[in-house]
Amino acid sequence: MRWRKFNGDPIELPITDAVESAIKRETEKGYRLKVCIGTDSQVKGKETEFATVIVFLREGQGGFMFIHNEKTLQSFTIKERMLTEVARSIEIAYELCHLFTRYDVDMEVHADINTNPQFKSNDALKEAMGYILGMGFAFKAKPEAFASSSCANKVVN
Repeated sequence: MRWRKFNGDPIELPITDAVESAIKRETEKGYRLKVCIGTDSQVKGKETEFATVIVFLREGQGGFMFIHNEKTLQSFTIKERMLTEVARSIEIAYELCHLFTRYDVDMEVHADINTNPQFKSNDALKEAMGYILGMGFAFKAKPEAFASSSCANKVVN
């Protein structure tokens, strides 16, 4: 998996090492961190692109993020695509959660799913919420799910 910073610089380390390094650096500077993980996707023709972000929030001091983009030719229903976004977020959250526990960093998984039943993405809300909470992670959906609906949304091409 290739990750990059928001400015486009590639992250050369394995993502667990890069995240641990970022946590150490930021906490040594005195910041209290919170991490939000989210994925968004966009369909263009036959291609679906997913963007997963790890957003590091410095309490009261802004933040930064790591980004992973991936394209696939697989076609999805809207519900399948929403649940695939959630699965991608959970996959990275699960890979990193031992670091968040070790360094006492709060972490949330954000789902780009609307809580308003008038939106098509709402069909996946119950399953997504059950999946995320069942894995033991804190869950946010729209409009609070800024990691997926704002941050990942900006970096999905």
